[in-house]
Amino acid sequence: MKKSICFSVVMAVSWFAFAENQITGKVISVIDGNTVEIIAQDNESYKIRLFGIDCPEMGQEFGEHAKAFLQKMILNKNVNVHIQGKDRWGNNLGVILVDGKTDPRLKLLEAGLAWTAERNPITELENLKEKAKEKRKGLWKTPEPTPPWTYRREQTMLQPKFR
Repeated sequence: MKKSICFSVVMAVSWFAFAENQITGKVISVIDGNTVEIIAQDNESYKIRLFGIDCPEMGQEFGEHAKAFLQKMILNKNVNVHIQGKDRWGNNLGVILVDGKTDPRLKLLEAGLAWTAERNPITELENLKEKAKEKRKGLWKTPEPTPPWTYRREQTMLQPKFR
């Protein structure tokens, strides 16, 4: 009996912890090629960055194209988000499924509109990026496209330094 109660408590705690990492809602805004805003069922708004990929910044070549591609695929759609953690700026990182089945990260990579994460890329995603690169799709038409993390660092270095 004691084991049964302990098991039930562990299961309940696990379910609540898992549920906290899930958001169901509707995409109300596409900020850039890998960031969206969602209004959840609890009427809370969440900013979500797609986990494991990085699209060109809005000032970069293909930045607007990646945003438009994501917008067409995901804006005003119902989504399920599994939160994977937060980035260094405090944004939620998530795996989004549109209508419970389509992962926009895969579509962006297949179209050649994203890189995999700079650090510790996910093998499945890396393979999709490499296929798009081999086929010279999207940004891979450019001989040496600048990764967004390099672009961001360059932009930061251009900012005036104040004492």
